[in-house]
Amino acid sequence: MRRLALVAALLLPGAAAASPDGVAAAKSWREAHGAAILRDYAELLSLPNVASDLQDVRRNAAVLRDALAAQGVHTELLELDGVPPVVFGRLDVPGATRTLALYVHYDGQPADPTKWASAPWTPTLLTRAREAGGVVRPLPRDGEAIDPEWRIYARSAGDDKAPLGALFPALAALRAAGIRATSNLVFFFEGEEEAGSPHLGAYLEKYRDHFASVDAWLFLDGPVHPSGRPLLAFGVRGVTGLEVTVYGATRSLHSGHYGNWAPVPGRLLAQLLASFYDDAGRVAVAGFYDSVAPLGEAERAALAKLPASDEALRRELGLAESEGGAPLAERLLLPSLTIQGLASANVGALAQNVIPATATANLGIRLVKGNDPAAMQELVEAHVRRQGFFVVRDEPDLATRLAHPKIARIVRESGYPAARTAMDLPVMRQIVAATTRAVGGEPVLLPGMGGSLPIYLFTDLLGQPCIIVPVANHDDNQHAPDENLRVANLWYAIDLYGALLTMP
Repeated sequence: MRRLALVAALLLPGAAAASPDGVAAAKSWREAHGAAILRDYAELLSLPNVASDLQDVRRNAAVLRDALAAQGVHTELLELDGVPPVVFGRLDVPGATRTLALYVHYDGQPADPTKWASAPWTPTLLTRAREAGGVVRPLPRDGEAIDPEWRIYARSAGDDKAPLGALFPALAALRAAGIRATSNLVFFFEGEEEAGSPHLGAYLEKYRDHFASVDAWLFLDGPVHPSGRPLLAFGVRGVTGLEVTVYGATRSLHSGHYGNWAPVPGRLLAQLLASFYDDAGRVAVAGFYDSVAPLGEAERAALAKLPASDEALRRELGLAESEGGAPLAERLLLPSLTIQGLASANVGALAQNVIPATATANLGIRLVKGNDPAAMQELVEAHVRRQGFFVVRDEPDLATRLAHPKIARIVRESGYPAARTAMDLPVMRQIVAATTRAVGGEPVLLPGMGGSLPIYLFTDLLGQPCIIVPVANHDDNQHAPDENLRVANLWYAIDLYGALLTMP
């Protein structure tokens, strides 16, 4: 990818500058090269990147490795047998006393093309958001004016190739201006985050010496605040889950012959699921909120300063009311239990007059600091038992069915705990100050954001602080059809990275 390599030009150790203004350099570069930046970004988005397709993921990794190596950065692919590689790079800056590590994941969610308005890996530029009446237009030519409200549609446009589309231009801008980074830089591009990062811990253990000098990790992932204001988050939720199946007869039954006599698994499951919540939507599982770690003074102060956005967000999403009786930011600091899917026979054109033999629900548990994944699963299982269900791990045999009127098979999913970094660490204050410089005002500071990332491996295993630096638009449809990135957010990311890489 020739053009991507061009704008990936990195800071050479010999470059020099006094009192660097990385924001001004970034703005100047993107204003002069905006069309090329968008074309390069589209070229990167055109590479399919589902983690389960090792060949495609390796193609992405090679492009990113070559873009760094071509500029003299020490770059390598960190490898484990049969899994997506980590793209690693390091740039040491003479005189730097701090090392910043930049994490991005280059893999993306699968995509069903039949549910997209345009092909997921054929980047499509629209004049506005599609639901706002945007129409398709060609990528701009050099020198053509660029509307920041344009949106580019493709899988991973927001999550998580947006940081890559901005990071390389930011670095090229500093080099062109003769500005040297003020920190040593470590690049860590992961290739299976959307698959749950099953090998991330093994990578960090095997290559621990590569990260020994890191003072802070910047996780370049996620959307900005729903208000549109820039956001920094100091923690993420963990995640785990369970699959619950309840049983009726050994086979599906005719609803006329057996209705009002044979137990209906759908009813059993519906009653069980309803028991998980009170009338306000709070989780009614005993002990579910007991292990939540308290916030510090800085975190409480940040919450008090958050902009009011719930009403506008409810209006945008068509919600008459929200659950829990507290603002969204506060609810994100509590664990959640979500019914993610239900299945019992068929609906619509395939519906049949039957009493199904089983009914199944998938439950997702988002964790906060203090929650242990296995302990939270155990609380949910204990609640199921209190509702009168006999819990099994495997399909129940006939003897078990005859002995217990209510049976629930529970399969526990894997997961990982939440992580949170103290807001008042000196390096965190420096990052907040640099972001403020980039945006001309203080960003929204969140003690924790709603999504999940395996950051605990960095904070707990490596013992290094982490901060999440989101740049995508909040309505980017990440993980969903018609994922997109607003050009204004790409421009914001370039400016922000210029500030972070040159912060005092």
